[in-house]
Amino acid sequence: MNYVKTGLLLAALTALFGVVGFLIGGAGGMLIALVIAAGMNLFAYWNSDKIALASQGAQEVDEATAPELVRLVRQLAARAELPMPRVYLIDNPQPNAFATGRNPENAAVAATTGILHLLTREELAGVMAHELAHVKNRDTLTMTVAASIAGAISSLASMAQWGAIFGGNRENNHGGFVGSLLIAILAPIAAMIIQMAISRSREYEADRIGAAICGNPLWLSSALAKIANGVAHIPNEDAERHPATAPLFIINPLSGRGMDNLFSTHPATENRIAALEQLAAEMGITGYGAMHPDQSGFFGIAARGPWGNVGRGPRGPWG
Repeated sequence: MNYVKTGLLLAALTALFGVVGFLIGGAGGMLIALVIAAGMNLFAYWNSDKIALASQGAQEVDEATAPELVRLVRQLAARAELPMPRVYLIDNPQPNAFATGRNPENAAVAATTGILHLLTREELAGVMAHELAHVKNRDTLTMTVAASIAGAISSLASMAQWGAIFGGNRENNHGGFVGSLLIAILAPIAAMIIQMAISRSREYEADRIGAAICGNPLWLSSALAKIANGVAHIPNEDAERHPATAPLFIINPLSGRGMDNLFSTHPATENRIAALEQLAAEMGITGYGAMHPDQSGFFGIAARGPWGNVGRGPRGPWG
């Protein structure tokens, strides 16, 4: 049912793109907008991972540069019966993470240096398991396509606003001056609502499956509480410049400046934590527990720390 709902929401987002095109340029504008939307979907399908990673300045790492993180992701991917994704680090003090890619064979997971400073190994396992759940569910492509279309709607709305201010093509503008202003204001909000619904419909499921992958829902619930507190106090300037990517992150990275906080792209963290605690009770898990080293010596700490020389500031609990 969630996949049907997500498909309908993506269709609604594409239709909204066409409506905005019609109001700006009539039937021709709608046709052009829908063609652009189709082209964007194809482009996002093949390049969604590159778009998301480049927008955040992510750097790919391996076992030579971030041994513990890469080994952790490999261990969890094996548990999830997934191909090993590419692993990236984002030099950003805000604790956060996301996954991207068009399918499990072309997936990538990214973590900020801030999250490595903040979380324990168990908590980071919960976060990475959540991101791998998005990969397993193929949410990464859906959310990236939604982000691309939502960003394009905002661009069209800005064009409508400038057209209203400077006159524009009044013969093709079916909304007039007032209509153009309404497009500029309401279209991004409508896109945000649809994008929010797509993201929310997938987060609870990724929490549930991620908890099963890592083995303890309480690791993820503890991580969510820490990340939410960190996000509230540490801005992410790259995410602020690319707000359409916000649904990709495990916690909304936006500070709430301007329109960012009007509609949240994620369920309330408190509700997610409550659901995970309920899941732990159903699984008979009453304590936090701890990870055990695997045969590859997961807990071996490299001299340069788990992320090499990428991070800012003092090392956290990872070295």
